[in-house]
Order: sequence, then structure tokens, then C-alpha cells
Amino acid sequence: MTALKRTPLYPLYAGNPGVRCIDFGGWELPVQFSGIQKEHEAVRERAGLFDVSHMGEFNVTGAEAESFLQRVTTNDVSRLEDGQAQYTLMCYPDGGVVDDLLVYKRGRHSYMLVVNASNIEKDWEWLLQHKPADVQMENVSDQTALLALQGPAAAEILSGAVDSDVTSLGPFRFVQHASLFGASSALISRTGYTGEDGFEIYCRAEDAPLIWQGLMKAGEAHGLVPAGLGARDTLRFEAKLPLYGQELSPTISPLEAGLGFFVKLDKGAFIGQEALLAQKEQGPSRKLVGLEMVDRGIPRSHYPVFAESEQIGEVTTGTQSPTLKRNLGLALIDSRFAQLGTQVEVEIRGKRLKAEVIKAPFYKRTK
Repeated sequence: MTALKRTPLYPLYAGNPGVRCIDFGGWELPVQFSGIQKEHEAVRERAGLFDVSHMGEFNVTGAEAESFLQRVTTNDVSRLEDGQAQYTLMCYPDGGVVDDLLVYKRGRHSYMLVVNASNIEKDWEWLLQHKPADVQMENVSDQTALLALQGPAAAEILSGAVDSDVTSLGPFRFVQHASLFGASSALISRTGYTGEDGFEIYCRAEDAPLIWQGLMKAGEAHGLVPAGLGARDTLRFEAKLPLYGQELSPTISPLEAGLGFFVKLDKGAFIGQEALLAQKEQGPSRKLVGLEMVDRGIPRSHYPVFAESEQIGEVTTGTQSPTLKRNLGLALIDSRFAQLGTQVEVEIRGKRLKAEVIKAPFYKRTK
């Protein structure tokens, strides 16, 4: 049996009496510390700190770095300014998704890509296949740790600990070479995966424990709690933020997933453009929609969805919303049944239970 990988922060929380770790794509990661509901509520109302050091980071440099990234991603990299980040996707020629990722523009010919942990090797090979000779790439995933500080109190907690002005940092903007708790060279971005205001802190792996402990102490008065993958999933679900392998995959396109805003079909040639252009012109045959159960039951991933006695798709993610206390799901279904108010059925334990197509995201923070 292959040993599970551990992040640099594992020794800090392994002995926590409430922590429960799971195998997450080959990583031993905390699914919860004090309970998913409590951690979810803390992020919505105060702040939570996540260890997401399993994510992958690639440095891409060279005079042709921008044109290379334009070719392999769907968004328009040329719009980025130094110090700005961008959500984007990499697609196969048929429009299916290789991965969704963030692109950070660190300088004129310098970028950092942040990719999903389960796709690090696949993404690296995909990029190498398309990289021109004069572009340099470096996989710095093992040397880089990532902490996510999320919630309404995140800015106040972080501002007292860092030597940079993070409170005036705009969404998807970042500062480099920041110092906090004696650790230097951190990159701090105002990004996140929870639907709340928050920051992601990229640092050297050896600095991660110092920063984690410093943030937890600085956040005590604000109700900061450590949060695990369970709350991370329910938070992103309420905000309709996609999870690769569920809302996105090699067989699900960005347009089907409702991510057309991040696909710039007129920016110039990129991999998957022709297939996505044809899909847009015809209209996607499937759409990602929100569902609310009418009958009593909780929709779960891969539960089939029916209408007019035929299966029209399946649930991608579903749970009882911790914030709204309603049984909700995201489902990829036949576009003919995607209109708001449409009555459908979700098969749960062999029974078909009534549900209704509703608007998503289910939650939006008040700014």
C-alpha cells in the first residue's frame, strides 16, 4: 500500500482531539476539526483557516509565456496586470475539461499556475506537450504550502500580522514578498473557494507551521477556527463553485457547467475553442442547475435525475445546506428541463422523490 502524502502542517493538527483525517486523492487531510456544521458557520460568520497545501503550483516564465498560456487556457491572459490573478480552465480539443485553475501574473514574463491536487501530474504532462521550447516551467508544488484564511473577519485578522496593506487589496489581486510572523517571501491573494471574503497565503513549506500558529493566535479574539475539507466542500457548494470530478470533468465542458464567462471565444486560438464555439452556437445539450428537494430526502453525487419517466441527468453535488437548512443539489441535466420551476425527480435509495429546479448559487455574501 502506498503511504499517504502529508502537508507540512500535518504535525500541528494530527494530535487535535477532534480532528478526523481522510484519504483525499492520496493525501492524508483533515475532513473536520470540531464538526463540519460548526466550521461552516464559523467561516460564514467569523473566520476559518484551511490547510490546502496539497494544491499544485507551477511557475511559467519566458518571453512567450503569455502566448503559451493563451493557447492552453480559455480565459484571456493578456488582460492580466502584474499582481492580478485569473480563474480559467484548460480544455481538450473536444471541449472537455483538463482542469480548472488560477493564473497569477507575477511579472512581465512570469506566471504561477495553481492546479488541483489530483491533477498535478496530468496537468504537468499536458502543459509539457504544448509548451514551446523558449518557455520554462518549474513544478514547485512540493516546496510550496498554501493556507486559506476565509470569512468576514479574515481581513482584520491578517492585516495585523502582515507588513503589506491587504485590506485595500482588490478581489483577485495579490502582493508578493510579504512578511508575516517572521516568515518572508509569502504571496498573499484575495481569493478563495468559500463564497466569502478571504485570502490565500502561498509560502515556503518550511514556513507554513509558523504562519498557521501565528494566524490561529491572532484570530482567537475573532473566533477563528481551523476548518477541514468537509466545510470547504459545503461552503463552495452553496456558492456554486465547481469541484473538478463533479461539476467539471473530461466529459463536462465549461459551457455546460455554466462557466461561459471564463471562456473568451474571441481572444484568439486556444485548445478546445472550435468545439466550444460550436457548442455555444447550438446551445449546450446539458446544463448545470440548482435543485431543491420537495419530498423529504437529500440528493447526493451521482443520484440519477428523472423527468417524464426518463433519466435526464444526475446530481453532481448535494447536501443539506448548513446555512439555509434546505436539501439542495447541483445537477447536470438535459437543457430541455433546465428552466426554473421545472418539476423533476431524484432517485434516492431506489425511490424517485420530487424536486424542483431553482436558481443557483444558493448563497451570496452581503458585501
